[in-house]
Amino acid sequence: MILKKLSILNYKNIADVQLLLSPKFNCFIGQNGAGKTNVLDAVYFLSFCHSAQTTQDSLVIRHDEPFFVLEGEYDEDVSIYCGMKRGTKKHFRRGKKEYKRLSEHIGLIPLVMISPDDTLLIEGGSEERRRLLDLAIAQLNRPYMESLNRYNKALQQRNTLLKAEDKEPDPDVLDILEEQMAAEGEYIYGQRQHYVTLITPYFQQYYTAIAEGHEQVDLRYTSHCQRGPLLETIRRDRAKDRAVGYSLHGIHRDDLEILLDGHPMRREGSQGQRKTFVIALKLAQYDYLKRSRQTPQTMPILLLDDIFDKLDAQRVEQIVKLVAGEEFGQIFITDTNRDHLDQILSQSHFDHKLFRVDNGGITVISNP
Repeated sequence: MILKKLSILNYKNIADVQLLLSPKFNCFIGQNGAGKTNVLDAVYFLSFCHSAQTTQDSLVIRHDEPFFVLEGEYDEDVSIYCGMKRGTKKHFRRGKKEYKRLSEHIGLIPLVMISPDDTLLIEGGSEERRRLLDLAIAQLNRPYMESLNRYNKALQQRNTLLKAEDKEPDPDVLDILEEQMAAEGEYIYGQRQHYVTLITPYFQQYYTAIAEGHEQVDLRYTSHCQRGPLLETIRRDRAKDRAVGYSLHGIHRDDLEILLDGHPMRREGSQGQRKTFVIALKLAQYDYLKRSRQTPQTMPILLLDDIFDKLDAQRVEQIVKLVAGEEFGQIFITDTNRDHLDQILSQSHFDHKLFRVDNGGITVISNP
């Protein structure tokens, strides 16, 4: 998918811009805090119906403004509109038709974003890694997100009963909720396990290419489903769950173990190794989306936000060689250092545009 024109109004620190974009490289140069990341976040919003940085839509509205609007014109005659006034719900439209459910939009415009916040995949809790899996799978599998929503609803209802202090939970109701959690959970587990199995070889190839074979990395998916039938696992500790007031077992506790030379990356990896790991993992996700789409017209958009920080020159060079190839579609890149972007463009024969970002204003650099 190619984003041809992007209009941004009152989004974060961006007041009003209209950008005509390159079908290949779109490079945004500026100091920290200038608004480069906000441009990429607007592109992300048009794919996923929310910001990559917050789940509270009101927080993306520019200070002292009553609303925000994002509009994107893509190839294949796809136009997307999103607008929201303070105190009301957002409106999301494809063409002139508004979505009844935002989940219907997920996957239409496949996208992968690599950003500094991705270090949470290594340093943060298991919730961050589950979110990575869910976002990747949901772009290709709408029933997966519906199943995940049903699981989470049953989990929330079960936890409400478990933490009730005035009376004991109705065991028949718990039975029903646990059966639903088990049925949905085993489906979700199967999809996650399949995804991890598919992307691991590509992830290892990308890591080796960037690090030039200096380390061995691996992914290992862990789940309570691996202990046997999930329903038995959930029910086995119902009394303990009642004591603590929440559900101790289920796919909401799954994790993706991130290993460097057989040891947890969190304990062993340097900043450069962690950044390389995250980039390789996201590029593997890109490969997964690209290979799984049924038509070449739906090649994912790739957002690279400040990816060169904390990487040595050798690894930067390898990343440049990767993204400058024909295997990638439209790319958005931000950096404070124009040298990195000039290096990418010098190694590629593809069309490109350079933009300068300053305090939310965006101008085209006429002579790149």
